[in-house]
Amino acid sequence: MLPHCFSNLTSLRELHISANRFQIPLSFAPFANLSNLKVLSGDENKMVMEPSFYTSVPKFQLTSISLSKCITSQQLNLELPTFLYYQYDLRYVDLSHNNFSGTVPTWLLENNTKLEVLILMGNSFTGPLSFSSALISNVSSIDISENKLQGQIPTSICSTFPHLWRLFLSKNAFEGNIPLCLSVMKDLSFLDLSNNQLYGKVPEELIAKGSLTILRLSNNKLSGNVVPVVLNSNGVQNLYLDGNNFSGEMTNVDLSTFEFPNSIREIDLSNNKLHGKLPRWIGNASFLERLALSNSGFEGSIPMEFCKLNRLEFLDLSQNHLSGSIPSCFNPPNIEHVHLHENRLRGPLSLAFYNSSSLVTLDLRGNNLTGNIPKWIDTFSSLSVLLLKDNHFHGKVPIQLCKLHSLSIIDLSQNMFSGPIPSCLGNLSLPMQTKKILDIGIYRQSTEEDESTRIMIANLGLDSYYPYSYFEEVIEFTTKSGFYSYKGDILSYMTGIDLSCNNLTGHIPPELGNLSEIHSLNLSHNKLTGVIPSSFSKLHQIESLDLSYNNLSGEIPNQLVELNSLEVFSVAFNNFSGSIPEPKAQFGTFIENSYEGNPFLCGVILHKSCSKTDSPSTISTVSEDK
Repeated sequence: MLPHCFSNLTSLRELHISANRFQIPLSFAPFANLSNLKVLSGDENKMVMEPSFYTSVPKFQLTSISLSKCITSQQLNLELPTFLYYQYDLRYVDLSHNNFSGTVPTWLLENNTKLEVLILMGNSFTGPLSFSSALISNVSSIDISENKLQGQIPTSICSTFPHLWRLFLSKNAFEGNIPLCLSVMKDLSFLDLSNNQLYGKVPEELIAKGSLTILRLSNNKLSGNVVPVVLNSNGVQNLYLDGNNFSGEMTNVDLSTFEFPNSIREIDLSNNKLHGKLPRWIGNASFLERLALSNSGFEGSIPMEFCKLNRLEFLDLSQNHLSGSIPSCFNPPNIEHVHLHENRLRGPLSLAFYNSSSLVTLDLRGNNLTGNIPKWIDTFSSLSVLLLKDNHFHGKVPIQLCKLHSLSIIDLSQNMFSGPIPSCLGNLSLPMQTKKILDIGIYRQSTEEDESTRIMIANLGLDSYYPYSYFEEVIEFTTKSGFYSYKGDILSYMTGIDLSCNNLTGHIPPELGNLSEIHSLNLSHNKLTGVIPSSFSKLHQIESLDLSYNNLSGEIPNQLVELNSLEVFSVAFNNFSGSIPEPKAQFGTFIENSYEGNPFLCGVILHKSCSKTDSPSTISTVSEDK
């Protein structure tokens, strides 16, 4: 509990006690006497219920209160603290992530006519949303996302808050059309209605109005032709229309009547019902930095016009029906992330991306690409993720890969690579890479605010709530016998090499034991011979090691029991002999299928004793079972 003497600090103006585990009573009795208190920041503490007869009218009038993430596990549905009913001077209120229930407390807006920022995200408010008809002109930011609101978005929102510049209603169950009146709100800059059940068309007036910079309508049921929405986006910088029912072709546009809006930096049209060819007119979007058109039914080849996108950093055209080769002219100077997986692209890796020192992720999985990995791949000095799985590449694994000191995830599986595994791969440091994640920045608005509010918002970290970009880098990789998606911080730490399902020959280079940071190594389904290097006992971070389906022989080194992170291990279907490693530490968790298909292995798990006295008959029955 907070000490009782707190109530004696009557001169106190600001109190910052965030990120403790103080038990704060819902009545706020310890603070009731602090008549000068203006700012209370108490995020990440525990709100506790008290006997209901205890009510006190506090002596303070706060200007700012932040009580985010104060839920306790016992009280699942909390009522709002009663002292809030007595506040009339609030400018900034953050009650996010508390599981407060009931209807949205619109009385906070009516009682506090100077209120500028209201954050109620991540609670359990229910029912339709309704606002009084009274004009509340100071409100600039409202966030009621991640609640359980239903019904239509009320049109009164437009008349009640004429100077709103941020409105977040995402992750609710709103339905109906996007209110046309939003296009009249002249200050509205950031509008997020994503993850609802809105349908109908996007009002063109909303797009063309000129004040919007970020419009997020992802994951609704919006429909119609998407081309006018994109081409009329006057002033919009980030346009997210993914996960809707937009349909039709994007190619039939008379460009003489359209000038591509030069404000647009990011467009996401993934997961829609578009078809036909990729629009050539996107080449006119000279300021475009991030473009996602995945899983939208596009076919034909990648247009040459895409080579004009000189500012492009992120391109995702994956999961379409694109054919032809990657245009050799495609080499934007700042390109970092390229996703073209699961298409029908063919031909060799032409000079696309040649000498690209900025490229971080190259994902070409699941195409019909052929030829060798070019020797000039060592010009990709920033490359961290190389995914070429499930193509028709052949030839040797080039030693030039070893010069790419930023590499951390390599997937060359399901191709026709032959020859030995380059021993120099053991020199890779597989570094932790934050570059693998997209920089999302922080959204800041330019309109004038009251000086004290601006300082307060900076102190309370409001700006960091809202990212500038909603693009996210996701990498798919097979490990631990499963297929996983990696994103965010975990992606920056993930490391792995998958060379499985090729025609690789020769011994496993002992140098691979130097990959002390590797989490996953898969060399299965090749034609490798020789023994498991004892140096593998140095792979201290490894969680998944698969050497199955090769022609490896000799004994399994007992030193492998030192691998304390190993979760999945397989040497099945080789020619190993002798005793399996002692069943201790992680090796106490592996069962028979880790070793099956090696008739000359013995050990308790295999129900086969390693002592020489076994009669020959036991051995023959084991091989019959096999």
